[in-house]
Amino acid sequence: MFRFAHPQFLYLLLAAVPALLFFFWFLFWRSRAIKKFGNTALVMQLIPDYSSGKQVAKFLLLLFAYCFIVLGFANPQIGTKTEKVKRQGIDVIIAVDVSNSMMSEDVKPSRLERAKNFISNFIDNLSNDRLGMIVFAGKAYLQMPLTTDYSAARLYLRTINTSLVPSQGTNLAEAIQLADQSFMRGDSTHKALIIITDGEDNEGGVDDAVMQAVRNGVKVFTIGVGSENGAPIPIGGDFKRDEDGNIVLSKLNEDMLRDVANNGKGKFYMLGSGDDEIDAILKELKGISTKELEETVFTDFDDQFQWCLAIAAVLLLIEWWISERRFRIQWKI
Repeated sequence: MFRFAHPQFLYLLLAAVPALLFFFWFLFWRSRAIKKFGNTALVMQLIPDYSSGKQVAKFLLLLFAYCFIVLGFANPQIGTKTEKVKRQGIDVIIAVDVSNSMMSEDVKPSRLERAKNFISNFIDNLSNDRLGMIVFAGKAYLQMPLTTDYSAARLYLRTINTSLVPSQGTNLAEAIQLADQSFMRGDSTHKALIIITDGEDNEGGVDDAVMQAVRNGVKVFTIGVGSENGAPIPIGGDFKRDEDGNIVLSKLNEDMLRDVANNGKGKFYMLGSGDDEIDAILKELKGISTKELEETVFTDFDDQFQWCLAIAAVLLLIEWWISERRFRIQWKI
């Protein structure tokens, strides 16, 4: 297994993009400045030892060295030892609505970001339970299968956005069916599904999906995010509009979500700004009978940061050795 011990440092790699753009803008600006100064060929004759190719090579060496230094700080690791771990817990799948209506801002900073904050805090409170994640809009997809690797869950959580599912809508029935299929077959209990959605544009078939999930031992909880008054749906710098050009308001479908929770033998919650919902759901989950979960996990990891730093050092050495002057290095046989 490969992982980064400190993945937060990887965000520093984003700095390489503006640096690269600025450098090539500088080359373009310098080329135009030389043309304004005089004939380009004549100007270059005045600086015969200068090599623009070497300047580009030196910059790229520095850029790659920076990237490997960042990777070194993130500390890539390779798993070297596995061990079977047994624990008492339940299986929990969180289904997150990623339709465009989840970008409405009646819940700050947006419905989707508030839902992701809730999931992040929820993960912090898990210990022995296995967790899976589903994203859905017009279609449903298994984002992460059941696992006790909460670090991986946080990484998957960061990637959740409305572009993950191209078809729009809120196909709640398909999300419930996919969750039901993703649980271990043969278990009649130990299973909980938490659905986070505004319930907007539901495509039907939910009742049948919930009843089938309940028959398979799944307890269904729903968390509503949004408001009854509704809010516009941001799309491309504007808001979603109807055929007459009027702004469409997305409203929370609380009644439908309450029905889903009641039929699913679970409970409905409104997503607020605090952690009361987390405490309430955890209390409900503790009432579900646990089972012995066995999983093979990596227990020892070897650090690989030294290789990244060594490559960075070599690149810096090569950059220092290369001169910007043309033909300074002459090979003798």
